[in-house]
Amino acid sequence: MSEAAPITEEANLRLAPGVMLRQDRTRGSWVLMAPERVLVLDEIALEVVRACAQGKASVSEGIDALSQSFDAPRSDITSDVLDLLTDLRNRGFLVS
Repeated sequence: MSEAAPITEEANLRLAPGVMLRQDRTRGSWVLMAPERVLVLDEIALEVVRACAQGKASVSEGIDALSQSFDAPRSDITSDVLDLLTDLRNRGFLVS
């Protein structure tokens, strides 16, 4: 089975049906919960999901917000953000 094309900045992503972003107090972290699956997010992944995968803004707008929040050059973070989002989409946590 081949993977879908990489996410682009023009994409507008949201959590896949049945996937929820929740704070897991037992683990002390934020997780993406899907039927019979849990993905623990680190601080950076959490911010990427919040900025780029809530269906409210394009990925490009999310990258702009992350660049400003982390005081990081946009060119330095774009590839990492797109790679993370592509991986989350390919694993079934995000849809466009």
